[in-house]
Amino acid sequence: MTAKPEMNAADIAKAVAGGQLSALAATEAALARIKQHDGILNSFTDVTAERARAKARAIDADIASAKQVGPLAGVPFAVKNLFDVAGLPTRAGSKINRDLAPAKRDATLIERMEAAGAVLVGALNMGEYAYDFTGENIHDGPSRNPHDTTRMSGGSSGGSGSAVGGALVPIALGSDTNGSIRVPSSFCGIFGLKPTYGRLSRARSFPFVASLDHLGPFARCVADLALAYDVMQGPDADDGACTTRGVEPVTALLGQPISGLRVAIAGGHFQKNVFPEAVEAVSRVAKALGATQVVDIPEASRARAAAYVITTTEGASLHLDRLRQRPNDFDPAVRDRLIAGAMVPAALVDRAQKFRRWYRAQLAEIFASVDVLIAPATPCTPPKLGQVNFNLDGVELPVRANIGIHTQPISFIGLPVVAVPVPLEPLPIGVQIIAAPWREDIALRVAHALEKMGVVAAPAPRGL
Repeated sequence: MTAKPEMNAADIAKAVAGGQLSALAATEAALARIKQHDGILNSFTDVTAERARAKARAIDADIASAKQVGPLAGVPFAVKNLFDVAGLPTRAGSKINRDLAPAKRDATLIERMEAAGAVLVGALNMGEYAYDFTGENIHDGPSRNPHDTTRMSGGSSGGSGSAVGGALVPIALGSDTNGSIRVPSSFCGIFGLKPTYGRLSRARSFPFVASLDHLGPFARCVADLALAYDVMQGPDADDGACTTRGVEPVTALLGQPISGLRVAIAGGHFQKNVFPEAVEAVSRVAKALGATQVVDIPEASRARAAAYVITTTEGASLHLDRLRQRPNDFDPAVRDRLIAGAMVPAALVDRAQKFRRWYRAQLAEIFASVDVLIAPATPCTPPKLGQVNFNLDGVELPVRANIGIHTQPISFIGLPVVAVPVPLEPLPIGVQIIAAPWREDIALRVAHALEKMGVVAAPAPRGL
């Protein structure tokens, strides 16, 4: 049996565990696809080939010795280059971080993926210091969209979206502060999970905004998303924000009926500032789920503004020494926003934090009467690389700042979201399936049901 690009992680793991496919063969197939296609996609910044082969051989040896292997045995995966990978400097998309000493230990989530049998094949391109929605990087070049390589992959986890959407790996890990899992998922036509804030450990990953940062997986099907999510759960004393809740597996729950769930469409802010393709995608999902109720999320636009304030000020505080010592080694677009953040009055930050508490209470009240909200993931399909502006509701606006217009009000209070790809022509676009805190199971069940209906699916890469 050979490992084909369209094989999902669950099928690879089943074949490896059953002896029909070796972990080494699955790994070599992924490395070959990276070699063949990444010159175009530019999704990888580091390929850890020898490490991957050693891990794969160890899995094959365990199987030959009749030892138990994990649920991701032999599955290749890659990580956004803000994850610590032992032996590599943690770039975080920057020029400055390349001067750091190599990491001594892997990030917790890498350790947990590998404990489940997955095989790390490399680190992925990203926007500088995660302050990006486009997937463009002035130091490493842009990661490209696998469906049209003249277009954006989305950011800041652009390499993650590009690598999974381009079928180089079945699973990738990324981060989401304001939308950086959901935006690349939408643009690259794949599934992405931004879990509840604190659900998955961020230990040994390079931060951006500590009070907003989440880590999570990308995949081409919901089952793979759930598999990766399940093996990465659990408390971690190395991340003070990580929950002490026990592991709450979701894979076995995916097939449960969703007929009793109360699904509503997010209105107001989420029905404005959208292109026709975003309206069509939400409409298809709503129709499939029988959702007709529209729920207005109060002050969602203000939540987005408050997220900006917290993002830019926390980010500026983190990078202040680097801004003073090496200002010319930043992407100017990133540097200038961080400098602006350093000048925001403390009183404004305090107001944003107080508003966040109020806004969280409003959403808790909404989720007392609904189980799921659906909303656009992005206002449009991917813009062209280098595109500066687009027209939203008759207003010319900057692309970079407004791609996350519908993701920021959700991550602002750490709600769990599954981004699902609606395979429109000529390009896919994502929809957010939003649940109450700690109810990733509900969001994933709804995503799985939509996938089974054929309403959402990750299309084969068209640009390769």
